[in-house]
Amino acid sequence: MVIVLERSIREDHKRRIRDFLEARGFRVREIVGEEETIFGAVGHLGIDLREVEVLQGVARVIPISKPYKLASRELQKDDSVLRVGPVKIGGRRIAVIAGPCSVEGKDEILEAAHMVRKSGAVMLRGGAYKPRTSPYAFQGLGVEGLRYLKEAGEATGMPVISEIVSPELIDEMIEYVDVLQVGARNMQNFELLKAIGSRNVPVMLKRGLCATIEEWLMAAEYLLAHGAENVVLCERGIRTFETYTRNTLDISSIPVVKTLSHLPVMVDPSHATGIRAKVPPVALAAVAAGADGLIVEVHPTPEEALSDGPQSLHPEQFERLMRDIEALAPVVEKELLRLPERHERVPAFAGVEATAAATEAEMLVAFQGERGAFSEQALLRYFHSDTVVPAPQPDFRSVFNAVLEGRCRYGIVPLENSLAGSIHENFDLLLQYPDLSIVGEVKIRIIHSLIGTPESSIEDVARVYSHPQGLAQCARFLDEHPQWERVPFYDTAGSVAHVAKLGERSVAAIANAEAAAVYKMKVLRDGIETNPQNYTRFALVARSEDSHVDRPSKASIVFATPDTPGALLSCMAVLSNRNLNLKKLESRPILGKPWQYMFYLDIALPSDPTPFEQAMQELAETAQDLRLLGKYRAG
Repeated sequence: MVIVLERSIREDHKRRIRDFLEARGFRVREIVGEEETIFGAVGHLGIDLREVEVLQGVARVIPISKPYKLASRELQKDDSVLRVGPVKIGGRRIAVIAGPCSVEGKDEILEAAHMVRKSGAVMLRGGAYKPRTSPYAFQGLGVEGLRYLKEAGEATGMPVISEIVSPELIDEMIEYVDVLQVGARNMQNFELLKAIGSRNVPVMLKRGLCATIEEWLMAAEYLLAHGAENVVLCERGIRTFETYTRNTLDISSIPVVKTLSHLPVMVDPSHATGIRAKVPPVALAAVAAGADGLIVEVHPTPEEALSDGPQSLHPEQFERLMRDIEALAPVVEKELLRLPERHERVPAFAGVEATAAATEAEMLVAFQGERGAFSEQALLRYFHSDTVVPAPQPDFRSVFNAVLEGRCRYGIVPLENSLAGSIHENFDLLLQYPDLSIVGEVKIRIIHSLIGTPESSIEDVARVYSHPQGLAQCARFLDEHPQWERVPFYDTAGSVAHVAKLGERSVAAIANAEAAAVYKMKVLRDGIETNPQNYTRFALVARSEDSHVDRPSKASIVFATPDTPGALLSCMAVLSNRNLNLKKLESRPILGKPWQYMFYLDIALPSDPTPFEQAMQELAETAQDLRLLGKYRAG
């Protein structure tokens, strides 16, 4: 059952409720959400719910209908996130685990680790104990393989995962491994699941060869019921009549499980297909279906692999796959999880947790608009740290001022929309604040929703508020309702706040669906934008002393040119002669100088910084008022 606690519950009342339930044989788990705190109580004994409802501090009691209690979304509405060191599986990011099927030797696993780490993997896989169909096949190196795996993980800064096949191996494996993997053959090895659960270690549970979704979730329940708190599910294909591929990937299980359960869901496209060439398209399909991550087999030389060579990717194939995932991620409103480079100076936004010494001001991030704005969505997508606090500002200049004055450590502003073009105000502000620099960027897809009061329906709507651009971007949908009055408002999320304040069924707003949750409103219609190819690029700005980014992949500069023939061409030749790729070029009038222009450029940076540095030196002689706006990693 779910026991919803009163918001102002006293600690002694909370303790008495827990004691009452545990005395009657229930296992109790406290879950603190944004809106409410609950107790999840699971046990074998029956109880009259009214006995619980009358206890002091209890707001209401909700029975859980699903047989899998702790894994059910009835118990926990918010998605769980599995945390292993710097890696988080679940939420807004896509995590990729990669490595060979089995650890074959120290040099092999070390080479594989460096290879997949460079391409963007965040966790290293490798089997030390291999359950094989044939007793004559390679069974793994055992504890020696675990030692090699741990050494490779430590050398590359990645947590490691390996399959466990027996309860007797738990103590040995947790000495070397960060996440235990329960393979398909052991999904219903209940004694193994009980033993792992009792140790409360992170665990990945693969779906059995012929298991139904409910059987899979019931296996997860064994882990959770015996104490496991960090569990991630993995779909790896099921056995069907089809023989062309190794297994049949049940792609529909991803959205189904994410509806039924709060647990993260990963996909193993390698075992799902068993064919190297089929792994990338199936992996991308899994991401499109909503998977929280992938576990992919990659080998330095697959033809020489002792296990599963035909389904292991070549290094260049894995590199291409990671680039494709990065391109696809914004479409499903996610970002590809990246680990910070080792031994580098890492800003707070680059994927590390905030230190205990960090002050609240250091973690504040300014954005323009009300809570729930697209800018807030962008900063939450970009930042890894849970301690980051969004700080709403009334306008873009206030964002820059908040960072300059030290009230916020970073600020995030939109620079360009794929449909409406550049946000010129922010390009001009970048020029007016020379002590601030761009330190990062993120792109998000702009999805508009019609939002009304909790009691309203689309038939009730008579008036719609939104930013003029929001109204324009939903023109086709609004044209289907010509009787509606369209009211321009200063901000999309602000329009939702305004509608919430009015509390009228006939009034609605157009904004990001997440704004509906912020203001406890109702989404009446989702995805109403006219053009789905609607993306906005945001820039993260910081004070110059906080602007260092290791291994940047992009730079933004601005300059003017002398009033002479071919002046701009001469500047472009400086970049071309050093093989620097120009990603954007735009002109803006110079304030106070009619008919004179500044040129804004985005440039792709090679791994060797020398060509760009030489180009900047030459541009300083060729152009006028040259300024570097920032070097950062492209989003």
